[in-house]
Amino acid sequence: MLDDLEDPLSSVVTMLRPAVSLSKLVEAGGQWQVVRQDMAHPFYCAIVEGVCRIELAGRAPVTLAAGDFILIPDLQGFRMTSAAPPKLRGPGRPLETGPGRVRLGPVDAPVEMRALVGHCRFEAPASELLVSLLPGMIHVSGHDRLMALVPVIHEETRAARPGRGLILHRLLEVLLIEAFRAGPAVAMPPGLLRGLADPQLAAALQRIHADAGGDISVARLAKEAGMSRSGFFEKFRKEIGRAPMEYVTDWRMAIAKTLLRQGRLGNAEIAQRTGYGSASAFGTAFLRHEGLSPGAFASKDVRDRTAKGMVVGE
Repeated sequence: MLDDLEDPLSSVVTMLRPAVSLSKLVEAGGQWQVVRQDMAHPFYCAIVEGVCRIELAGRAPVTLAAGDFILIPDLQGFRMTSAAPPKLRGPGRPLETGPGRVRLGPVDAPVEMRALVGHCRFEAPASELLVSLLPGMIHVSGHDRLMALVPVIHEETRAARPGRGLILHRLLEVLLIEAFRAGPAVAMPPGLLRGLADPQLAAALQRIHADAGGDISVARLAKEAGMSRSGFFEKFRKEIGRAPMEYVTDWRMAIAKTLLRQGRLGNAEIAQRTGYGSASAFGTAFLRHEGLSPGAFASKDVRDRTAKGMVVGE
């Protein structure tokens, strides 16, 4: 799974292992709101018709209109309302009108807004680390490919056809990549997308993701970028939000955690794939980064996934 993933964005999205948990058509009229807290789920929404507002903690309210798409990789909570929000800030009372179909607002009010809303999950053991490389929110207007993908995901979610899980997995990967590359990277916060928009940093990122087990140093990455060591270090830290070798270590640990979950390789082989000279060197680095040994992490991961009813040994 981890071989040949040389494109940094593709490798991050693939390693996240997105899976659909919920998809629904939301119809609303009159004054309405829905409030959710402590969700900790990736969330996306495509506005098919009408206008609504979404409020996220720490951000100014965003107005969404027909043709708008929004993606939040790590949604903790939100308030979504009619264009003119109701005065009361209660949780709202959505009415399920059919499979995968929800009505908001007074039932006698005409439908003024339709949206396809999806919640998914990232099944990667290093999802928090990987999400930290991505922007907190993507808001795109008039992107036909994104708007076409969401109904396909919704329709596939509702059907019980052979291959459904794999198709949804691939569709979500495409959706995420389309969304991440749709917005202007220069307007993004420091992170992977800002780095990939810079040709010099993109070359260094390509090297990190293509050869995580290789001999990587700031000097080698600076040479890959065609920059001086000091200039490269400062630019990388400014545009990506972490120092070069910190990023390298984070990426190596993401790979290591994925390989530990798969359970097919010993520590010596994982050490070779992640750039450590021996199993003991890898174990020391993993303990320092994660706060527990590779073996303890693997055991805890199995227990956690078993408790959640997830399949072990994928």
